[in-house]
Amino acid sequence: MVRNDSDDYLRSLLHELRQLPRETGWVEFKCNNAKSQDIGEYISALANSAALCGKANAYVVWGIRNADHAVVGTTFRPTQEKKGNEELENWLVRLLNPRIHFRFSPFVADGKQIVILEIPRAGHRPVQFQHIEYIRVGSYRKKLKDFPEKERELWRIFEVTPFEQQVAAERVSGRDVLQLLDYPAYFKLLDAPLPENRDAILARLSDDHMVRHREGGHWDILNLGAVLFASDLAQFRHLARKAVRVIEYAGEGRTNTKRERQERTGYAAGFEALIRFITARVPQNEVIGEAFRRTVPMYPEVAIRELVANVIIHQDFTISGTGPLVELFDRRLEVTNPGEPLMDIQRFLDTPPQSRNEALASFLRRIGICEERGSGVDKVVFQTELYQLPAPLFEVAGGQTRAVLFAHKSFADMDKTERVRACYLHACLQYVERKQMRNSTLRKRFGVEQRNRAQISRVISEAVAAGVIRPYDPASGSRRHASYVPFWA
Repeated sequence: MVRNDSDDYLRSLLHELRQLPRETGWVEFKCNNAKSQDIGEYISALANSAALCGKANAYVVWGIRNADHAVVGTTFRPTQEKKGNEELENWLVRLLNPRIHFRFSPFVADGKQIVILEIPRAGHRPVQFQHIEYIRVGSYRKKLKDFPEKERELWRIFEVTPFEQQVAAERVSGRDVLQLLDYPAYFKLLDAPLPENRDAILARLSDDHMVRHREGGHWDILNLGAVLFASDLAQFRHLARKAVRVIEYAGEGRTNTKRERQERTGYAAGFEALIRFITARVPQNEVIGEAFRRTVPMYPEVAIRELVANVIIHQDFTISGTGPLVELFDRRLEVTNPGEPLMDIQRFLDTPPQSRNEALASFLRRIGICEERGSGVDKVVFQTELYQLPAPLFEVAGGQTRAVLFAHKSFADMDKTERVRACYLHACLQYVERKQMRNSTLRKRFGVEQRNRAQISRVISEAVAAGVIRPYDPASGSRRHASYVPFWA
């Protein structure tokens, strides 16, 4: 099936896949090799490997050179390919068991033709092609039966259904599905025309695994559909506490609540309204220019959007009785999600995130709520530096993950811990941009003049002593022109 995603989304996805250090069990890069038999075997192998890797989708990408992931373009045109007298897509669908909804997406990147084949993970049993089950072993596709340990692991995974594909409401009529889900928001966010009849709407929701057809004309609403597009999450009993709560306090403590709101609609349907509500309650700072005054939010909206999107995506849905929480204080903003992160919090900025909720993350990327995977924390750190705010704080406490934005402080008002944290995150940001931190870059980050460079040298020495950064070239004898990288670089 050829899919008409926006070119921006496809280019963002391509950028993410090209950042992978090598081919993985769930991605294959090709230039022009598009043999029908190979494509069918890759669909089987990658669908099964995606399940093993915990990914919602796998991909074959034509037009990318495998050796260095350079964009070279391809002559492959999926809509024009045939196997005998049969169209390629029909031939593939006929020989796959179970029949999965793979999608070819042609588009142009860097002036060259690219094709991405998106393959959903195997669901309840291994995907076969021509009655044979395949798997990826390293960069090779092999018959699954030759690797019994992988086959056992695959069947173990099938026994645990991902949260997104669990049922939120069973045996619902088609009419009730359209009352429980904000389906106009679904089509609006995808920039797709609203179908003219109920059956077509339900079919489209089913294709995106929001609902599942049952016998007798009934439907199951899946968790993915409910958490993203519920008209009211309270109508799904086990999801009611997963609504995003926003609490505004007076002062710096939690004893005096000024205002509280619970966003009862699904995450996708209600995201923009939620961000508007938060930013409207963020305190404003007055900036005096050369000829005028203007007010700006205390925290950058981009940083708020990224942090709210992150808590939605990375929350642990198995923890009952709690959900994403945004708290506004006079001089800080805290965003908390249930569950501990799957990676070291010191590596948030450089490590591609591991999400418990791959299908949820994938859909939110499609509609632009989150963008290139792995770029969210980069944007938060960049924006806080641009606004010359204290560095954000990431912490784990009581089985929850929390991110904190702080109101503006001058360099003189920051304590040692705040300065070292800012120095470390600045070094991380420089490193992921293929640069090294220097005294001059850190001065600019803090807004410190050149004549006070000794103050910045002191911060760098404290960060080195804390073990969070190290000299890029330890053998260099010049401290004046020294450069630094994160401890893990």
